[in-house]
Amino acid sequence: MKRYLDSGDYDSNFTGWPGDNFVDVTQRTTQRLKTALVEETLRRTYGFRDQARVPGDLHAWARDKLSPMVNGLFPADEHCIILDTLARSVVFLTPENITAILAQQTWLSTAWDVANIYLASVGAPALSQEAIDIVGLSEETTCFVSTVYFEETDPFADFLVHEAAHIFHNCKRATVGLNEKRHKEFLLNIDYCKRETFAYACEAYSRIISLAEGTRQRQAALARHAKASLPADDRVDHDEYLDILGEAVRARNGWQKIPNGVRRVRNDDPHVLRCRKRHVGLPTLRPVLARTNDRSALPFFTGLPTSSVDERITSRRGGATRKSD
Repeated sequence: MKRYLDSGDYDSNFTGWPGDNFVDVTQRTTQRLKTALVEETLRRTYGFRDQARVPGDLHAWARDKLSPMVNGLFPADEHCIILDTLARSVVFLTPENITAILAQQTWLSTAWDVANIYLASVGAPALSQEAIDIVGLSEETTCFVSTVYFEETDPFADFLVHEAAHIFHNCKRATVGLNEKRHKEFLLNIDYCKRETFAYACEAYSRIISLAEGTRQRQAALARHAKASLPADDRVDHDEYLDILGEAVRARNGWQKIPNGVRRVRNDDPHVLRCRKRHVGLPTLRPVLARTNDRSALPFFTGLPTSSVDERITSRRGGATRKSD
């Protein structure tokens, strides 16, 4: 238990824990570890208060924040259902909901990361010095977001938009009640190795259009972004990223230029080659997930193949650097 609380790691076979069989041991131990995590999180945050000013109606606020992206990427008859899906998917971590959120997590590694996001948001000490300094995490169709979001000072950072953009390639159309189209099972088909480029471009473009109205003003804003705060992420080719944004700021509907730009995958692109080499045989899972191997037990109690579980994306504090988990 101490190992899990201190590092997020644990023996995925749960050797030595009581139970009638592997499934029983897994379920009992997972519950005990999550209970211990909740207790430790509450202990560490005692006396700390979240200072961020959060909107009263977060659902309506999230709809307003994400509507430009949805309106630009999808046809009008799909706007309402996709916006509702995104708004429900955004979960800000607060003192009122943190206990329930940690207890509800399927993956112990996710619960540990979410606990650290919350601890950092109120100024409490992290569970470990090795904990990644992140302010947002997306898993499948849920975006966990720190209230630090409301204190962001980088004019080109919006990690809520970044995380919401990842939902488009994680979420199937049928899941939200839309008809599947030919060759389009997900809301958007984004090449695995271009997903971070897509999300970063959505993030930056959302900020550019909020800062500037005309084409010249948007080009000037992009120039400032290029000089000051490009993504510090080795999965993103800066030249390609700026080319996509350059097309977007010149277009009438720049949002459409972003998925179109990332679909032009070159097989000789070093970023793509490095990504595919890193993830060969793992089309939907990032290898860091093997840290605790906590996905290996999934088929035992859900009947789903492990490969059907979607990736997780995390956002580093400050909106400058992000790392997948």
